[in-house]
Amino acid sequence: MPTTYDPKEAERKWYDYWIKNEFFKAGNRPDAEPYTIVIPPPNVTGMLHIGHALDFTLQDILVRTKRMQGYDTLWLPGSDHAGIATQTKVEQKLREEGQSRYDLGREKFLEKVWEWKEHYAGTIREQWAKMGFSLDYSRERFTLDEGLSKAVREVFVSLYEKGLIYRGNYIINWDPAARTALSDIEVEYKEVQGNLYHLEYKTTDGTGSIVVATTRPETMLGDTAVAVHPEDERYKHLIGKMLLLPVVNREIPIIGDEYVEKEFGTGAVKITPAHDPNDFEVGKRHDLPQVLVMDESGTMNANAGPYQGLDRFDCRKKLVSDLKEQGVLLKIEEHVHQVGHSERSGAVIEPYLSTQWFVKMQPLADKAIEAQKSGKGVNFVPDRFERTYLNWIENVRDWCISRQLWWGHRIPAWHCSDCGQVTVSREDAAVCSHCQSANINQDNDVLDTWFSSGLWPFSTLGWPEKTADLQRFYPTNVLVTGYDIIYFWVARMIFTALEFTEQIPFKDVLMHGLVRDSEGRKMSKSLGNGVDPLEVIEKYGADAMRYMISTSSTPGQDLRFRWERVEQARNFANKIWNASRFALMNLTDVTAADIDLSGKLGTADRWILHRLNETVREVTRLIDSYEFGETGRLLYNFIWDDLCDWYIEFSKLSLYGTDTEAKKKTQSVLAYVLDQTQRLIHPFMPFISEEIWQHLPHEGETITLAPWPKENPDFAAPDAVREMELLMDAIRSVRNIRAEVNVPMSKKIELLVKPASAETQAILRSNEEYLRRFCNTSLLEIDTELSAPEKAMTAVVTGAELYLPLAGLIDITQELARLDKELQTLHGEVARIEKKLANEGFVAKAPAKVIEEEKAKLADYADKRDKVIARLAELKG
Repeated sequence: MPTTYDPKEAERKWYDYWIKNEFFKAGNRPDAEPYTIVIPPPNVTGMLHIGHALDFTLQDILVRTKRMQGYDTLWLPGSDHAGIATQTKVEQKLREEGQSRYDLGREKFLEKVWEWKEHYAGTIREQWAKMGFSLDYSRERFTLDEGLSKAVREVFVSLYEKGLIYRGNYIINWDPAARTALSDIEVEYKEVQGNLYHLEYKTTDGTGSIVVATTRPETMLGDTAVAVHPEDERYKHLIGKMLLLPVVNREIPIIGDEYVEKEFGTGAVKITPAHDPNDFEVGKRHDLPQVLVMDESGTMNANAGPYQGLDRFDCRKKLVSDLKEQGVLLKIEEHVHQVGHSERSGAVIEPYLSTQWFVKMQPLADKAIEAQKSGKGVNFVPDRFERTYLNWIENVRDWCISRQLWWGHRIPAWHCSDCGQVTVSREDAAVCSHCQSANINQDNDVLDTWFSSGLWPFSTLGWPEKTADLQRFYPTNVLVTGYDIIYFWVARMIFTALEFTEQIPFKDVLMHGLVRDSEGRKMSKSLGNGVDPLEVIEKYGADAMRYMISTSSTPGQDLRFRWERVEQARNFANKIWNASRFALMNLTDVTAADIDLSGKLGTADRWILHRLNETVREVTRLIDSYEFGETGRLLYNFIWDDLCDWYIEFSKLSLYGTDTEAKKKTQSVLAYVLDQTQRLIHPFMPFISEEIWQHLPHEGETITLAPWPKENPDFAAPDAVREMELLMDAIRSVRNIRAEVNVPMSKKIELLVKPASAETQAILRSNEEYLRRFCNTSLLEIDTELSAPEKAMTAVVTGAELYLPLAGLIDITQELARLDKELQTLHGEVARIEKKLANEGFVAKAPAKVIEEEKAKLADYADKRDKVIARLAELKG
């Protein structure tokens, strides 16, 4: 192995090797239990960001683990056409070239979008490869694929036939920049400093007037009534009279409707049915005209009279000026309110009367609610997100699914110019199904992107055909996604799956948070704080990025991206590399067949196998529980501390010694533990683990298919753990004393050890070789009858006292001060545990095991305290 690890060379080499040999391809284990994840399809709007890196890395960890555990794993890749987002990007590019989509026409424009799609889908594939994702590319899907398009048509037509899709004239959220309808959850509400304009409308008979207030005065041009509460004594006498609408001088009625709150504002509200959802409902009740005063671009139309051709906000300014001049604008108040903005274009949303296609949601939502409440629904991790999901789906409104775009699934409906009827069909219609006329045209609108992505878990597997993949790999096992798209995507996948497959689409939904910058801010272009995953990989390698981002996460919580943590992960990878390199230098003559863990093993050998057992058990449990952060901590501690800092150092005694049998045993243990460690770290760090594993004694083509480690009951050795803890505690204490008095490790010292019992004495004497080597002693005495020297540094460990005679190197005054400080610490620990055990509430609630552990700690601290007190007395004497 080279002296240093080269991530770039290893990453390129091993990913090519994995792909060439189709190690990630599903279906190669027909007798194994299937395990499926379908990737949340990234939009083909651009490159993947650090949030994608988190989302996909967590999935890869799960898939790689399950593959090694023997499952027939399918991780299905794909991408989303992302209607509005992609069309907006391409139109922006055209504008830079001095063109618009209308200049090209629909067909030519779509050719441009497909070119964009091919470019960025290729870029996304390259990024997946750079990050080491074990995807089955043979099953890659795109939401506009022929098969997925067939599924979309089947769902649309089926829902239409069931009466769950309808076309109607309703107030919808309109994006004037993208010129399309939006669903409620595509609108972001932002707090905006605006104004409240108080306007006076006078009765036509001159007997009175009514004052109304509005934040959008330009919409008054579309007013068709003013409403008051029918029981409001101030206005009852005016109901039925006519008002004169200022500026345009149109007569409008005063109506009574219980929608109006008497106590709010002036108790009178202007009614604009074509530009407000609540007014639309009031207008329907009173059969009011619906007057649109602006067009699809937010420009005032002919109904706006003298303001025709003005942008809506320019119209507001001019209209306010005119209203002031006429004396009907009584006052303007500053007013902070929530204003809807398009999630895609950023434009201020306009409530707009429009003919659109809708899905009737309640019948679909009812099935999903029933499944969840009956225990047959999905398992949310963390479980608090189940409430979020249910809150939305229990209060769901009909879903506007039509979009005034060209890029997307075109609505499979044909309008007849002769009879005016609509034909909805699974196949392209040639004639009207009502009058057989050939004079028909397909609806120009396309479907909301989420309509097709809502079918993703089963459409990607071949539905509506009963394919082999659908039968084997559906329902999927887990969906990994951000908590910010529960409404957009998760809920829709659940209710469509229940409606069309009668099964939940996935067993678990793992919700992760957003990746924020080091200060906790959301990453954005405006702040310039975004992180490109490829930049991280270029600097530190893919394994470092994967390990940092996956082990920094807790289910459902946001995480902060810190470059120093990536550097720490890179250092961890280097630690693994250097330890493995040392081991391999001492395993040159060892093959997989030579590894033998039977027979007599040394204390350190038995200890590291016991710790490996514990690590295997806990890592497996934690990955199954999606606790990746805790998994990372465990792996780090085991590899860095137990394996590298202790066992490999201890192994040098056997490896460099003259006992051939002991050397062979240590070689076997070292080779085995390193092999198992690479397997455990592989899902997190696939490249470096493959590189090391290929150099180790092994069987098999690749670590990606190597069996996952299993707990071995033969490795249980609690006695070896106790012995090693004693030795490590003693060695650490000696090293601490050396550091305290500036005695370098290269200088030999005398070490006197006074065990508390004959049993401890036997343990220390049987392992005194370790103490000599790692404490670097010129003299080592281990005896229960030892007397403490007058001038010595002292350390107290569990079961023994250590003395380092340092005549000429120690300042007695300093040692007394150090012991005094240690005594105060021990006094504090004793008092803390005594207080805890005296707490009746703690004793009543805590498990018996915990109480026993606290009692054992108390006894240990008290014993150490007594020994320090005795040593202080000796020194002072």
